[in-house]
Amino acid sequence: MTDCNFVLNLSCEDKPGIVAAVTTELASSGANIGESAQFWDRHTGRFFMRIAFAVPKRVSKEDIERVLKPAVERFGLKTTITDLVNRPKIIIMVSKFDHAMLYLLYQIRVGWLDAEVAAIVSNHEDSRRTAELEDIPYHYWPVNRDNKAEQEEKLLDLVRATGADLVILARYMQVLSDNLSKRLYGKVINIHHSFLPSFKGAKPYHQAHTRGVKLIGATAHYVTPDLDEGPIIEQETERVTHAMSADDFVATGRDIESRVLARAVKLHLEGRVMLNGLTTVVFSQ
Repeated sequence: MTDCNFVLNLSCEDKPGIVAAVTTELASSGANIGESAQFWDRHTGRFFMRIAFAVPKRVSKEDIERVLKPAVERFGLKTTITDLVNRPKIIIMVSKFDHAMLYLLYQIRVGWLDAEVAAIVSNHEDSRRTAELEDIPYHYWPVNRDNKAEQEEKLLDLVRATGADLVILARYMQVLSDNLSKRLYGKVINIHHSFLPSFKGAKPYHQAHTRGVKLIGATAHYVTPDLDEGPIIEQETERVTHAMSADDFVATGRDIESRVLARAVKLHLEGRVMLNGLTTVVFSQ
């Protein structure tokens, strides 16, 4: 992405003049637009736009909000302005399978993913050593039927205390409650070990192997009360054959899960994903 200070996301009922009004107001504050993408959903009549721009150092987020106010009121814009100077904070949740988490940490280390890991949360102790090596606070919170609500309140407290912008379920094998899913809607991304068809329960790749599946994949989506049915952010598939073993399926699946989750996290943190009812508008780079 070009060197920009801010990202503006907006949505509203589609009307003539939105782009002209917004860009004119930004120009009045000295903004130089580095990226611009827009989408008109003809089915809902909604308009979506993402603008990444640079402004002089003297211009603050509050200044931008002020100059945009006439356009916001005129068109009924719903806006979000992200200050790119502030490195986004994430919380990674993981169970025993740590491949997706390790891939995220690597992409952060090499600079492809710009984020600060505020904490790693797990219902197992397996990843504590990794957290210690990365100097990341580690929270071991076992979950059972009796303490689930208590542990989820701890997570909400942790989100507030760290100022985390996003919670990532990197193969965290616990179902979040409806209450938590609603309270953090749009701020929790899960990686689901399936494209279609879906195999639920234990050993999904072994089930796929038994059924002779020819295409496997992974889906990254926002978490909602409907398990694994949240708005989809990113997907990938790969062909498999009868000559591959169930372990080959697992290895292929782990690679896909890691890549898809990392791409989804990057898209979200760069303000490239906008919720549109049950679906998403994704402005790829």
